[in-house]
Amino acid sequence: MSGEQWPSLPLDEWRDTYATLHMWLQIVGKVRTRLSAPVNHSWSSALFVTARGLTTSPLHSGSRTLEMSFDFVDHKLFIHTTGGAVKVIGLFARSVAEFYHELFRALHALDINVTINPMPQEVPDPVRCDTDDVHASYDPEYANRFWRVLVQADRVFKIFRSRFLGKCSPVHFFWGSCDLAVTRFSGRRAPERPGADRITREAYSHEVSSCGFWPGSGPIQEAAFYAYSVPQPAGFKDAVVMPASAWYADPPGEFILRYDDVRISTDPDSILLSFLQSTYNAAADQAGWDRAALEKTP
Repeated sequence: MSGEQWPSLPLDEWRDTYATLHMWLQIVGKVRTRLSAPVNHSWSSALFVTARGLTTSPLHSGSRTLEMSFDFVDHKLFIHTTGGAVKVIGLFARSVAEFYHELFRALHALDINVTINPMPQEVPDPVRCDTDDVHASYDPEYANRFWRVLVQADRVFKIFRSRFLGKCSPVHFFWGSCDLAVTRFSGRRAPERPGADRITREAYSHEVSSCGFWPGSGPIQEAAFYAYSVPQPAGFKDAVVMPASAWYADPPGEFILRYDDVRISTDPDSILLSFLQSTYNAAADQAGWDRAALEKTP
């Protein structure tokens, strides 16, 4: 395995693995959601980057506590309980349905009884996870690369997050959209979003400036960093941001910085931080956030 910190992640090289892994992440993420007390803006549903993969963090089922962790080094999903029991599920090329049923057999063997809606979210043409024999690819090299990118993004996002005193989300991974994100809040309520579903309405109940990373989807068919503001203030999309290679894309209505522009630079951390900071500056300035009260000197 290469020691490259910012590995290449061309979407076309691992598109099938990405689709399968996304469904596995959704299954585990849905279990996390069912076994977690609700927290604002769906924060109780997200996963977290670890030194080996992604984790649910501790979950509670009655008096039992468990944690599910993807390991993208040894390519296993571990289910640990505080009682000392462990179940291990291999990550290899097999269908989403097979993974789904093995996971729930393991949970039942641990006396963890939970049910989820097996229909995936936030993907086109969804197939029920418990019957999905369409997605069955797994390239361990690219799963490992994906995690290594998340490790670097998580590290830099946490530096960026430390500069904010106001309400701010953790740096966390949303399994629905398959992206790592961190979100800052102005402290003011946002106007109602006409036609928004329940999750979107609650997610954007307050003004936010958000940024993140995802492997590519929709109109952006490559790994990229993004930044957006809700509600989007007038002039935001015309703001001058850094680096010069970043641009405003509509759709999806966000500033975009290609992952490869960060990866091949001589100082990836500085390039990424300049993007995160300049897009936040644009959002906060245009919307009139109380920046003196919300920020601290790095």
